Amino acid sequence: MAVSLKEVTLIVSVVIACYWNSLFCGFVFDDVSAILDNKDLHPSTPLKNLFHNDFWGTPMSEVTGVVGRAELLSSIFFLTAFLSYTKSKGPNNTIVWTPIALTVVLVAIATLCKEQGVTVVGICCVYEVFIAQGYTLPLLYTTAMQILRGKGSIPFSLLQILLKLIVLMFSTLLLVVIRVQVIQSQLPVFTRFDNPAAVSPTPTRQLTFNYLLPVNAWLLFNPSELCCDWTMGTIPLIESFLDIRNLATFVFFCFLGSLLIFSVRYPGNSSKTVLMALCLMALPFIPASNLFFPVGFVVAERVLYVPSMGFCILVAHGWRKLSKRNVLKKLSWVCLSIVVITHALKTLHRNWDWESEYTLFMSALKVNKNNAKLWNNVGHALENEKNFERALKYFLQATHVQPDDIGAHMNVGRTYKNLNRTKEAEESYMIAKSLMPQIIPGKKYAARIAPNHLNVYINLANLIRVNESRLEEADQLYRQAISMRPDFKQAYISRGELLLKMNKPLKAKESYLRALDLDRSNADLWYNLAIVNIELKESTEALRNFDRALKMNPNHKLALFNSALLMQESGEAKVRPEAKKRLLNYVSQEPHDANGYFNLGMLAMDDKKSSEAEMWMKKAIKLQAGFRSALFNLALLYSQSSKELMALPVLEELLRYYPDHIKGLILKGDILMNQKRDIVGAKECFEKIVEMDPNNVQGKHNLCVVYFEEGDLIKAEKCLLETLDLAPHEEYIHRHLNIVRVKISSAGGGERLYLPPAGTTRVEGSKKTPFENLDEIKSEHKSTETVQNDNNKSPSQLNTQSEENTEKENKKTTKEISDIEKKRVAALKRLEEIERILNGE
Repeated sequence: MAVSLKEVTLIVSVVIACYWNSLFCGFVFDDVSAILDNKDLHPSTPLKNLFHNDFWGTPMSEVTGVVGRAELLSSIFFLTAFLSYTKSKGPNNTIVWTPIALTVVLVAIATLCKEQGVTVVGICCVYEVFIAQGYTLPLLYTTAMQILRGKGSIPFSLLQILLKLIVLMFSTLLLVVIRVQVIQSQLPVFTRFDNPAAVSPTPTRQLTFNYLLPVNAWLLFNPSELCCDWTMGTIPLIESFLDIRNLATFVFFCFLGSLLIFSVRYPGNSSKTVLMALCLMALPFIPASNLFFPVGFVVAERVLYVPSMGFCILVAHGWRKLSKRNVLKKLSWVCLSIVVITHALKTLHRNWDWESEYTLFMSALKVNKNNAKLWNNVGHALENEKNFERALKYFLQATHVQPDDIGAHMNVGRTYKNLNRTKEAEESYMIAKSLMPQIIPGKKYAARIAPNHLNVYINLANLIRVNESRLEEADQLYRQAISMRPDFKQAYISRGELLLKMNKPLKAKESYLRALDLDRSNADLWYNLAIVNIELKESTEALRNFDRALKMNPNHKLALFNSALLMQESGEAKVRPEAKKRLLNYVSQEPHDANGYFNLGMLAMDDKKSSEAEMWMKKAIKLQAGFRSALFNLALLYSQSSKELMALPVLEELLRYYPDHIKGLILKGDILMNQKRDIVGAKECFEKIVEMDPNNVQGKHNLCVVYFEEGDLIKAEKCLLETLDLAPHEEYIHRHLNIVRVKISSAGGGERLYLPPAGTTRVEGSKKTPFENLDEIKSEHKSTETVQNDNNKSPSQLNTQSEENTEKENKKTTKEISDIEKKRVAALKRLEEIERILNGE
């Protein structure tokens, strides 16, 4: 029957009116796993993965649910395949093979979308026998008996039927074989929480499964109370023949049987319509009926999409019959209008239930309060909003509704942890753990335990390993999870982290390698392995594994950052461009992380690019006020660039946040002493260092120089002697002590004995070592963190030595000091970087 444009427009308008508000709803429930978190939908994922994984992104060779592909998409190809088949009958009952070939292709596509798509073959078979060829069951029986008795030949029409059906059935069988190969001949695995009747004994299992048929039929007839999840205790089990609900099962089968007998026994359009309606209702529902294998739900409204087409045909056929009677014509139109309007309003209202996960699961709780999964899901929705107090109430209610629900107790434990109630969290995890099956050596648990339930071992171990005295106990839990499921990747990962904490890097490396055997495309695993390599001082291997992580995920932020640091620490100039490239990639992803800019600044300092280094350091300081390492290194940069006075305000800011920063105090004192001739300010810096750390040789020595500058030679001598006790082998302290003593001797008019520096040999009859100039003392008291320009020394001198000898000695001293300072600066920068990482800056 042709459909007019007016009718199509009316139908499309009604659909748009009913569903327009759904466009304002977000991704909820299974959408999160199937769409938002599905790696198969990432642009970087190969297209072939779609044929290896289900629509959740899970490999079809693992614990795969029969929900398969999306029902709506499958329904489209389901109907298209059937419509194509209806065109396979040509003139004079000939076979048109093109529509049949197209039907086979469309059946395959429908099956790829959802497994129930293959059932369209059964509908095609029924259509061919009872509609296209016009057989009824009595006529078919009579024809078959005549052939068997040899009273007649096989009719040509029957041969045509057999040929078509053989092609269809062979194609179907091939699809089934391929599907079995894909899942590696393993049926889906579900727990008793998903489908309690599936693990119940006889006759409870059979009575409950049969009762679910009238329940689904009632949802088609009266969809007033809809629920997004019908698992667990939604529908109590029927454990006795005396249960009154068995009456509903009996009535359903009687009504269904009556319709079936009418449709196959009598000829005519009415019986044909009823037959096709029943086929559309029954055949697509078979995969979800628990008839051949258990499914992962009690009731699922989504599996009624295609059956609802048959139901609508049945209702439309009945309405048409009534509307042809004059007495009931007006009443039938009134009833149809009421049905359309009420169902449209119900659809509009139902769409808003899917606005968010919270609204969806709260609407489900109004229908069914006996499903612990719904209480858990409301808790999850609140948990995602960081509303842990309210979430806890729903999780606790889930444990009351289903006391043996492991997942509910895990949720309670996790929420207690988020609320920093660790004692209650551990108690909840222990309850969940006690509900797990006991370990039997050599027993595989994959078919008995839901994978997410094994996370109880991970969560409990992660909780108790905060306590340093319970690390071994945590490790035992990880090993227990692995023993129950050897392919439990997350257990290997978490155990590797723990072993690193236990200072067992070799075992941690082994754990990560086991995880990589299960998933070599996991960028995080390669990154973790690289961190272990660093612990083992395997820098080359660490960099190689960082590169592998970046190959899997070019934008892996931690791998970018840490590999760049590793390249920088190597000190090799040739790798600095790549290190810079990775850091630039990192800051493009994390523009508000000051650490990225700081390390770019350090790279620029290594490359002697002062202006660029200054820019990066300033960006880091702007993003993170009081950034210790950035402030100090910016001051150091100014000092190295002969901009000592610009370093002072930076050091002031550093010391405002960190008043005990010894290196900053030394650098500030140096600048005040050498550049501003502020002896008082320098003295305050060095005195503060000695007050904080009396054994600080650098600070103590610099304070001695201040005493010398003040003219307090006795105090300077005493100070240098104390410094010498701290560092008896430092040659420059001996030399400066000699200078001070000679100065004291000259000032007092008397002659003092010369004490040669440690490690020198005194020659009899030798004269006193002449005093050296003050500039040498100043240069020696420089911070190990700074590089001063020796050409800017003060010209003042303390003694008489020939200009020629003094100049020669100064040149030699300057070169030596310059070399020493360069090495000290390089060492200091590395030290600062290590300190920054350890401090988490």
